[in-house]
Amino acid sequence: MYWIDLDEGSADEYAAIDGTDYLIIEHDGTYRDILEQVEAVHAEARRAAAAGEPPVVLTIDSGSALWRMLTNWTYERGRRTLKNRALLRDDPDAAYDIGLWNDALERWNRIIYLLRTLPGISIVLARGKQVSATDDNGQPIRNMSEWKVSAQKDLGFDSTCWVRMKRGAEPQVIKVRSLRVRVEQKKPLTLRDFSIEDLVFNKLGCSVESQPRIMPAPAGDRVQPWLTRIADLKDKEALAALWRSVPDPANRLGREEIATVRAAAEQRAAELDNPNPEMGEGPLSDADKLRAAAKRKAAEQDADAEQ
Repeated sequence: MYWIDLDEGSADEYAAIDGTDYLIIEHDGTYRDILEQVEAVHAEARRAAAAGEPPVVLTIDSGSALWRMLTNWTYERGRRTLKNRALLRDDPDAAYDIGLWNDALERWNRIIYLLRTLPGISIVLARGKQVSATDDNGQPIRNMSEWKVSAQKDLGFDSTCWVRMKRGAEPQVIKVRSLRVRVEQKKPLTLRDFSIEDLVFNKLGCSVESQPRIMPAPAGDRVQPWLTRIADLKDKEALAALWRSVPDPANRLGREEIATVRAAAEQRAAELDNPNPEMGEGPLSDADKLRAAAKRKAAEQDADAEQ
């Protein structure tokens, strides 16, 4: 079991409970590092499942903190746009247009997809609160309230099983995707003597034999995964090998797609040859680039001579 603690600070405290056994994953608080940690656990879960080992469990505490981090990032980016900077310069309290929510949602969905396809058990904790009920037009309904999860609005739909826990009350299943457990509309199923183990293995009937097939991620085209892969490469030989492999019929790329991927690989290779200058130095001139290329060539010749 792995535990990613985001802003809640409970993982260390819960570790003192008798019988507790999990590994706290450290991160630097950035989205990139958190995503990479989730990817690493996803890879470990696939290995364990293939080896027939007990399922890997990943807990994220909490989804509320993750979504709050992404919304704050969106607001800060919105403040930095040229249009909004000019607006806030004249009126620091002015309401400004964000217009960047799709970026936050894309980042959220990348992590949710890894959790949904993890060949093990994913647990996402989230805060909840009572709010005024609204109609289909978003207008408040008088004298009516509803329980709302404090995270991205689709978290409940993305979850296989949604368990609500309140102080002083038995846990309740609000929604579940299962043929073994039925939850009537607006009639939550109360769980007495609740445990994750009982819910997953007994009530839902999950086992090695009942593992779902791995669903491919929907993609608008076949190019984007290649571009993401190229952006992460830092070795020219690996880029050259990728460039040569692109036309392979197994990749199922069209002529234009092959050209796009190869152009991206060539551009990335050029970036590795001419890395961005240090801050404040300004862009490299053509003469600087030629001098840098000459130095690299001389270094290669010296290395060949030594061999």
